[in-house]
Amino acid sequence: MIFIVDLLLMLIDLTYSILNAIIQTFLQPRLKCIDGELCLITGAGGALGRLFALEFAKEGARLVLWDCDAAANEQTAELARELGAQVHTFTVDLSKRQSIYEAAGRVREEVGEISILVNNAGVVAGRRLLECPDELLERTLLVNCHALFWMTKAFLPQMKVKNRGHIVTVASALGLFSTACVEDYCASKFGAVGFHESLTHELVAEGHVDIKTTLVCPYIVDTGMFAGCEIRRELRSLIPPLDPLYTVQQSMKAILTEQQMICIPRLMYIPYLARALLPWDANVATYRFMGGDKCMLPFIKNAELKTSNSHIKSS
Repeated sequence: MIFIVDLLLMLIDLTYSILNAIIQTFLQPRLKCIDGELCLITGAGGALGRLFALEFAKEGARLVLWDCDAAANEQTAELARELGAQVHTFTVDLSKRQSIYEAAGRVREEVGEISILVNNAGVVAGRRLLECPDELLERTLLVNCHALFWMTKAFLPQMKVKNRGHIVTVASALGLFSTACVEDYCASKFGAVGFHESLTHELVAEGHVDIKTTLVCPYIVDTGMFAGCEIRRELRSLIPPLDPLYTVQQSMKAILTEQQMICIPRLMYIPYLARALLPWDANVATYRFMGGDKCMLPFIKNAELKTSNSHIKSS
């Protein structure tokens, strides 16, 4: 009898969730106010991190900006201050756990408790697996995936005490489906997606319903990180690299409406579902048709040329 009641309740929740999602697609949902909230953004010196900082500044949030590049981080801070934001900068190496914990301690002592955490930082080796130094492979996993654990352990406890907060994970479409020659990046982003989803389930199971989570999975963003990457020529106009500002604005809309997950563009839901529903060979055939199986080769060639040129200049 209990099983039947639970089954009926589950079906009611399932129906409500689907109908609510459909309604929210067509209606303009109300945006939550984050004025005065303390928001920490990692990778704030990069293209997406800088845009996130400026968008949060426009919403009235106080900012804590982390990056390993102190100069770039300070440039972001100055732009945010011009918008009237209160900004604190910290130089942090996310590949080092102790660096994260030490910086987190300083934030708590000097600034206060974080209420919005945006895990945005990301790197890629840009080498074929067998030609890539182990240190570069490890760095990708450390920054893109392992750092999520240490960041969450540093800032989630106080969110749980207050039962409020928001954790944002900027992953990638390549955390939902993979492509060739970027094993380090795909592995790290699959790990980021798995971590984020498991954490979300844990928070719900524990009753921390006011600690929100948002998973952001964009297609390739035109920041230069994957310069040269391209799919089949006839399809490039259909799925062009994303404009960074558009990507961040769509992400902000998802964050401020407390949306649990967003793929940018929505077209990315198709290969995500296809990967789960179609046979492996069918997915391979689709990738080949789109040029997805070789799309990273120009990017890797560009990365190799940059490395070669830097060696020549340094010598």
